[in-house]
Amino acid sequence: MKWLKRILIAVFSLTLLGIIAIVGAYYYVLPDLPDVTTLKTVKLQTPLKVFSSDGKLISQFGEKRRIPLQLDEVPKPLLQAFIATEDARFYEHKGVDPIGVMRAALVMLTTGQKRQGASTITMQVARNFFLTRDKKFIRKVKEIFIALHIEQLLTKDEILELYVNRIYLGQRAYGVGAAAQVYYGKDVNELTLAQMAVIAGLPKAPSTMNPISSPERALTRRNVVLKRMLEVGYINQQEYTLAADAPITATYHGAEIDLYAPYVSEMARDYMVQKYGEEEAYTGGYNVYTTVNSHMQQKAQKALRNNVYAYDERHGYRGPQTVLWTDTPPSQPQLLEKLQATAPLQDLQPAAVMQVEAQQAQVLLADGNTITLPWEGLNWARRFISDRRQGAIPKTAEEVLKPGEQIWVRPMGDSWQLSQIPQVASAIVSLDPHDGAIRALVGGFSFSQSQYNRVVQAKRQLGSNIKPFIYATALEKGYTLATLINNAPINKPDLSQGIAWRPKNSPDVYGGPTRLRVGLAQSINVMSVRTLRYVGLDAAIEKLTRFGFDPADLNRNESLALGSPSVTPLQVVTAFSSFANGGLLLEPYFINRVEDAYGDRIEQAQPALACKTPEPDPATPSMTPQAIADGAPHLLPYNCDNPQARRAQRVISEQVAFLITDALKSVIWGGGNWRHGTGWNGTAWRAARVVKRHDIAGKTGTTNESRDTWFSGFNPDLVTTVWVGFDDHSRKLGRVAWNPNGAKDQISGAESGAKTAGPAWNEFMHDVLQGTPERPITPPPGIVSVRIDLATGKLSRKNDYTSDFEYFIQGTEPKEYANDGAEGNNIFLDAGSTAEELFH
Repeated sequence: MKWLKRILIAVFSLTLLGIIAIVGAYYYVLPDLPDVTTLKTVKLQTPLKVFSSDGKLISQFGEKRRIPLQLDEVPKPLLQAFIATEDARFYEHKGVDPIGVMRAALVMLTTGQKRQGASTITMQVARNFFLTRDKKFIRKVKEIFIALHIEQLLTKDEILELYVNRIYLGQRAYGVGAAAQVYYGKDVNELTLAQMAVIAGLPKAPSTMNPISSPERALTRRNVVLKRMLEVGYINQQEYTLAADAPITATYHGAEIDLYAPYVSEMARDYMVQKYGEEEAYTGGYNVYTTVNSHMQQKAQKALRNNVYAYDERHGYRGPQTVLWTDTPPSQPQLLEKLQATAPLQDLQPAAVMQVEAQQAQVLLADGNTITLPWEGLNWARRFISDRRQGAIPKTAEEVLKPGEQIWVRPMGDSWQLSQIPQVASAIVSLDPHDGAIRALVGGFSFSQSQYNRVVQAKRQLGSNIKPFIYATALEKGYTLATLINNAPINKPDLSQGIAWRPKNSPDVYGGPTRLRVGLAQSINVMSVRTLRYVGLDAAIEKLTRFGFDPADLNRNESLALGSPSVTPLQVVTAFSSFANGGLLLEPYFINRVEDAYGDRIEQAQPALACKTPEPDPATPSMTPQAIADGAPHLLPYNCDNPQARRAQRVISEQVAFLITDALKSVIWGGGNWRHGTGWNGTAWRAARVVKRHDIAGKTGTTNESRDTWFSGFNPDLVTTVWVGFDDHSRKLGRVAWNPNGAKDQISGAESGAKTAGPAWNEFMHDVLQGTPERPITPPPGIVSVRIDLATGKLSRKNDYTSDFEYFIQGTEPKEYANDGAEGNNIFLDAGSTAEELFH
């Protein structure tokens, strides 16, 4: 009895001491215990995602990959796999499992090793959200008390949902949704039982039991998970055997990018970081929906690359990237190792020349495949001498390549072509002229080569792209498309630049009095300067500022008429949209909306619309800003009967916008009568052959010495600007000699807006407009059409090749007929000039 009494006293004392120890421990750590109520409103760290307007994933940013899921979105077998392996009594205990603790303690006492953990799923949630993974006793005490608090606050299902979304599962994947994508490229509900067991086995050691880096350990751990599921009764023997016999199939899957548009995604990333801060932007789970259309973006990237390759290759071959051997070739494994050390660039692949024959070559690719370069893929490769000179025409492959050279090749349909990394730069941007939404944007040949976004960062001289704006100002001050302007050398120089500046035509040919339409279509320099003198420098600068150009960039001298200001392609395409939409200045934008991690819209674009002023036509439904933001098809032009709609600011009248647009159609289609010898081409006649539509208008642009080339043009629904030049402002685009090995329609001679930038615009507009009906550009109210004499701009009674119809703003049409003895129609003199000088 004495011994029994002593035992009872000892048990009671130990129990009391245990209670006191627990209470003491609780109050000791109480000041450090977090407020677990934050789990009610916890915000899981998820990456920033950027999408196209049609829902294609462009990019995602953030260290952690996570796809938050509701518990009912997680397959039941996957939840059972976690429970069976990590905490079989999860639904029975209150946060801490005494049986599990005793079992773990017993194993440690009998073996001397910690082979079995005692942490419940709730305790793991406590650790993952509030504690570090330091293996210290005090951390374990905190973990226990936090787990007890969590169980009082949340239901078991809420705890389990936090667990499967928060748990780290290796390869930067947090939560089962991300793990399914990273390891198998699947949604979580597409996983097999064997794959679920692999994922459920990862929490114990995400690095050492990873199915990618350690497939054998992952296989062993997976089978442990399956065995536990069988023991608990979650699966039967047949399911166990089938899953246990399955191979490890995991491979790394990056983010499922649907549309590669790095310049666009970088703009979106920068916007979010600037607005929300770096940490919040990268972890807040925001989804940014841009205005970029995936189809147009892909076509823009293709057009830019093809054009840059074409420019670079017609100027000659600069030789191999390096020489891998001269006498004895290395072994193929050594050769492949060297090739694989060079990363591909866009569609360019590094290759080694293995054998050269008369008119073909065998080359080895980095993937081990040997391909043939046919003569058609080699015969372009004249030696590059300078930007203005190319070497002799090659007649055999031996003149171009030698065994041992490392070169670049790219696929061309079913064949391959010798290529090289382009040195020239380019940019293309396209927007909707009715609300300013950017539909495609490419800031350079390769983002991996240069992150410099030339669409928004590069200020380059505008060249003749400025002329439509000069002429628009003149039309507002009394000129018409039939006005005769003297196409003659300018004898009165501009002295404001400190030199006697006398502009010349390119080519240096002059034709005397010429109609304004022809002067714009053929980009005649002296006519533009004379027009600037007529409107006045101050008026021209004021108008250009209204078109969206920065007045600080506008030169206060007559070189303004030829495009000396330096501007960005985005500014140019925005200004040209004013012609396409009837004279209204838009605010370009590229973010449609921003959603938070729960799918709620926190930002919505409210673009200013190009509204027509007449009353709405009941037969033409109007568009609201919300409908535009949601990607609804345009029913244009906008009537904006919604009083909440923001209206774009008018820059020029609808009538002047129409007249300039019609003149810009002549840039492409020309005029006159070819059968009678009076036909003439505009500078962009190639666009007519490629795009093959009559609802397009545009303007070429070439700066002095061809340092910058432009093509800007539009149809009623899309405005596009292309720029080509070198990032080094001092480098000229040069000229090209005719290549007998080239195509019949090859580019030769001096580089220019029509030859250098135009082909990219032609290809892009052809591809994106193909299959869409033409949109006739109809005259607005206040426009009349009369037959004029093409030589004098006066009215004509003839109905032959000497006359044609011309558009005028009502009241400005000519009043006299040709050959009636009256003075010529609308021949404007330079201020202070004489008739003798004007017609010299």
